[in-house]
Amino acid sequence: MDLNNYLFKILSKDSIIKSVTFVALIFGFQQVQAQNSCAAAQPITAGNTTIAAIDGANILTACSDDDKAEWFVYTPSNNYTVTVTSDLPSNLCKDTHFVVYTGACGNLTCYTSDDDLGVLTCNNGTNTNSYLSTKTFDVTAGTSYYIMWDNRWGGTAGFVFSLTEAPFVPSPCATATPITAGTYTAPTLTGNNATTNCSTASLAKWYSYTPSQDYNVTVSSDLAANLCKDTNFSVYTGSCSGVLNCVASDDNSGVLQCNSGNTNSNLSKKTFPVTGGVTYYIAWDNKWSAQGFVFNLTEEVIVVPVAYTTQNVATINSQYNICVVDMNGDGKDDIAGVSQGNLRVHHQGNAGALTFQDYAISGNSKLPSWSLAAGDFNKDGFNDLLLGDGSGLSFWKSNAAGTAYINMTPGQYIFCQRTNFVDLNNDGHLDAFSCHDIDPNVYYMNDGAGNFTYYQSGTTPGAYMLGITPSGGNYASLWTDYDNDGDADLFISKCSGPPCELHRNDGNGVFTDISALAQVNMTPVDSWSSAIADFDNDGDMDILIGSNGGVGSKLLRNNLDTTNSAEEPFTNITMGSGWESNNTTNRDYIAYDFDNDGFVDIMSGGNRIMFNQGDGTFLPTMYNGIGVGSIGDLNNDGFLDILNGSTIRYAVPNGNKWMKVILKGIQSNSNGIGARVELYGAWGKQIRDVRSGEGFEYMSTLNTHFGIGQADVIEKVVIKWPSGAVDTIMNPAPNQSLTVVEGSTLSVDQPANSVSFSVYPNPADQEITVALGASMPEVKSAEVYDLNGRLVLQPVLTNNTMAVRTLSAGTYILVLKAVNGTQYTQKFIKK
Repeated sequence: MDLNNYLFKILSKDSIIKSVTFVALIFGFQQVQAQNSCAAAQPITAGNTTIAAIDGANILTACSDDDKAEWFVYTPSNNYTVTVTSDLPSNLCKDTHFVVYTGACGNLTCYTSDDDLGVLTCNNGTNTNSYLSTKTFDVTAGTSYYIMWDNRWGGTAGFVFSLTEAPFVPSPCATATPITAGTYTAPTLTGNNATTNCSTASLAKWYSYTPSQDYNVTVSSDLAANLCKDTNFSVYTGSCSGVLNCVASDDNSGVLQCNSGNTNSNLSKKTFPVTGGVTYYIAWDNKWSAQGFVFNLTEEVIVVPVAYTTQNVATINSQYNICVVDMNGDGKDDIAGVSQGNLRVHHQGNAGALTFQDYAISGNSKLPSWSLAAGDFNKDGFNDLLLGDGSGLSFWKSNAAGTAYINMTPGQYIFCQRTNFVDLNNDGHLDAFSCHDIDPNVYYMNDGAGNFTYYQSGTTPGAYMLGITPSGGNYASLWTDYDNDGDADLFISKCSGPPCELHRNDGNGVFTDISALAQVNMTPVDSWSSAIADFDNDGDMDILIGSNGGVGSKLLRNNLDTTNSAEEPFTNITMGSGWESNNTTNRDYIAYDFDNDGFVDIMSGGNRIMFNQGDGTFLPTMYNGIGVGSIGDLNNDGFLDILNGSTIRYAVPNGNKWMKVILKGIQSNSNGIGARVELYGAWGKQIRDVRSGEGFEYMSTLNTHFGIGQADVIEKVVIKWPSGAVDTIMNPAPNQSLTVVEGSTLSVDQPANSVSFSVYPNPADQEITVALGASMPEVKSAEVYDLNGRLVLQPVLTNNTMAVRTLSAGTYILVLKAVNGTQYTQKFIKK
């Protein structure tokens, strides 16, 4: 339509008022909708801008994948240092996120962004968080910058933001001295520094390095010429006129000790990966000293610790393909896929061949939209499933033959996050736990017959105290024995304001919140899950608090000292570990030895695995399209594979040796969940805890994996069961799957309990008699298991005597169940 001609025609008679109204509506509509797409971005200059609502269309990029956005374009007339911020009093308690792009709407380049760097705290009740955004960056005259505010956190309400211009001050990296691999002398530090999240020092000397290919690079002042000096450096990528991204830094990782007045080493050393053709800016600053020194830069060709091949399996097509676990009791990991009304299990056969079977599930189930856990809660030898949904949870329970499953949906409202199976009261039966996003945490106690009773911490009378924050914010629960006392403690990752929590299991249903004592309660925190393992192989569990927002990941070392009763705090060792410069975020963080070198690695986001170097540092190795998924050995070659949707990433064996331990609980729960497995050799000791539910969403293998590098000899494997029983296997051969039945390594005259019983005759033919210990309670029932963990007999105990004549010749495990719920174990031989 020709708008001018149309307006001319309507300007007659009584239509003038209507025409004016029509024109106003046309131009008013254009003004309101102008910022609803990149192509119609609203031009702005310095000043305040009001956003009525976030209801426009977003463009999916590496910086933003949300569906709604508002767009503005800013073209400076001069070079400026610009600040864009929503950190204004009028926006208190709001939650904002923005991205700045250069380029054209059809080919945008992320220039900078911010989520939560605002400082104005909310004043609404107990919420004192600041989720407002602010960012300062340099701009070039005549260049258009697209400023996009999106609905990352679900909010579409409007707010005010401002753009301010300050005189442009060239970044000190613009005059950086180019270097290549070699040794250099840094003069007294007199140049300007740039304030970043890696450095706030005032002075620095800048160098630029552009590798010709991908390398692992080491920058070091840990040289004899520098004894007793104190250095600190940061490494950046990005633009000197735009945004510098800190990719590495180090303060005191050198090892050469001072030989005058003290024996400290305050020198710096850092290894990090670089990409060919990318420029890296190395800034040595005066954090501790401006004194000159010598440093070197060395290059090492990158060797991929473990490679992967990719296979798409079309029949892995359930709605939720997030579970890798042994479903038929043969010790091999299978794939369990969940859809409404159907469980599809891909069973692993010989050489990793997968064949699937469908099991119809009646009734309407809660689906695992947030998480899934697995474990044999009815002790029939087949794993059951726990499905965590945003409105509750469901159990899928196997029958005794593993040929069918039924749905059990209790009905309580729970905004489930991470779910777990764990034996909370150590009665040998798996209970179910769920993080609650908006209320205190909940759990279901198993009565031993497969029936569950619901409890909510801090609400249900008699409930265990397992996270009672009224507003919830509980994202991922991880059950681990952090204090080596033989029971499972609880670590909770938090994201909605309150700090992470560590609850110590003191026994008898008492859990003590020791977050402050352990110093794991740092704020702010943006974590949806954490990775817990013995990263330094010193015999206790360390913690990586994973980042899923504007606050970086934190690596915490466990300083456990079991020779005293004091609660030693964890130490934040993030700086210099490789995690201080890992800017990726993810909701899932998981810890496994992916390359079987004997050190536990970490996978999270950013298409990478952070490989543990064994010296307190982690190096990233990039993989195309890799991401966290369910982990297990899906071709039984001893290396851990990754299930991402319908795609399996099979690890290619790299020559490192391994050991896989498969547990069969008798007195403890069937899976040995909560057991501590220890592997001894020339390396010292490695430890693993058996857990149901790692990270945030996925369920991974319940088999315990160890890598031992090139070692040829394993001295022993020790299993410390939740029941208190200890099994020891001496000198097992590497590269095998070792199945251990609880109590199977005890001698026939060695009880598993300190207050126990004996059996006679032993060996036996027709019957055996049990002689109860003086303080042992009354026995109500007995069970006999073979050394494969199978229940083979439930004899009647009459006058402390039971018939065993129907058993085949061999060694068996007798379990006596007392009236108080305690179980006692002993081995005997049937002739």
